[in-house]
Amino acid sequence: MTYIHDIRVRYGECDMQRVVFNANYLAYCDDAVDSWFRAVLTPGGEGFESIGFDFMLKTATLTWHAPLVFGETAALACSVQRWGNASFDVGIAATAGGAARFDATITYVSVTPGANTPTRIPEVVRERLG
Repeated sequence: MTYIHDIRVRYGECDMQRVVFNANYLAYCDDAVDSWFRAVLTPGGEGFESIGFDFMLKTATLTWHAPLVFGETAALACSVQRWGNASFDVGIAATAGGAARFDATITYVSVTPGANTPTRIPEVVRERLG
């Protein structure tokens, strides 16, 4: 399953070179993944705890292809690329105006809600995220 999340670049997210400041690319990824997971896993707004799930970032890598600039809308295509027992990789391919801007791979670890200890990924999460 691929989820597309659109983000419009705001003026305050740009640096002195008039392009998106590098740290904001990962913030865009975080916003896209959070929106995707909430829409698919808990569409009623009840929170991840209701399905016995929470997750934390383990590793993030980002490959930059071209800058995003103020006023552009980036489309972030998100999908699970790998399932492990307690971890999984989310791939994000970002484009704007049909051109590649960056790719990211984020490894998340499934954790027990409130305890933040690694735990097996619930089946409902695997099923809903495809």
